[in-house]
Amino acid sequence: MRVCLLTPAPDHPLLAATAGLLTPRHRVETLDPGTEPRAVDSSALADVYLMKTRTPRALALARHLEAHGAPVLNSAAATGLCQDRTAMADLAQRAGLPFVATATAPRLGHLVETGAPLTAPVVIKSRHSRRHDLVARVDDTARLRSLAAEWRDEPVVVQQFTPNDGWDHKLWAIGDEVFAEFRRSELAAPAAARTRPLPVRDLSADWVDMVRRVGEVFALDVYGVDLLDVAGAPLIVDINAFPGVRGQRGAPEALADLALRTAAGRHRPRMLTPVGP
Repeated sequence: MRVCLLTPAPDHPLLAATAGLLTPRHRVETLDPGTEPRAVDSSALADVYLMKTRTPRALALARHLEAHGAPVLNSAAATGLCQDRTAMADLAQRAGLPFVATATAPRLGHLVETGAPLTAPVVIKSRHSRRHDLVARVDDTARLRSLAAEWRDEPVVVQQFTPNDGWDHKLWAIGDEVFAEFRRSELAAPAAARTRPLPVRDLSADWVDMVRRVGEVFALDVYGVDLLDVAGAPLIVDINAFPGVRGQRGAPEALADLALRTAAGRHRPRMLTPVGP
């Protein structure tokens, strides 16, 4: 089998470990969408592509590959959807998933200029998810104005802050396998450790089922779900396509298995389908 990694960083721990599992019997290639042409030779396609990058060039290349019948995990459409937090919240809520209430502003400066009422505290995030985007807690007008001084033209979403213990539940899915850990929230005060173990066996079956439901709704095969525990009930605050899943025992094996099953035609990448109003 030929497995192609669409990434500028094939040395990422998850990808490197997965490649190490595959290479004894299969060919693993790397294609960096940032330096390669947007189109590739359609007569020499790999059996499956693993896309761990979300740049516009990467999405364009993934769409080209899909148009020529190549399976891409995750699809360009699903990956792009997870970059728009407004669209993400809308789809999750229409599907009945417990997603935090989310409002959208055309730009951060608009909130200051219009004097839009905010029931503080709130969390303000860049609408378009990317590296080094805006994620900040706002407790008063002074904090809002200081953020606007740097991010005035940034399209944003506004979410009500949910009181919590400062630890996010990070859950990841690779195919049917689910992994988890606690991770210190970037909105919380620093702690002695950034992560804590969270055995999946300690999670409610309803939580695990809900994470798998996210994959179905968002047509994702490799993804992460950030959750808060609200009186024992999960509240989704973010969904990520192809996250790092670092340090999770069994994750490289799950990704290698998913890649081979997809390459052999035993697994079809999930595709987005309309969800009722």
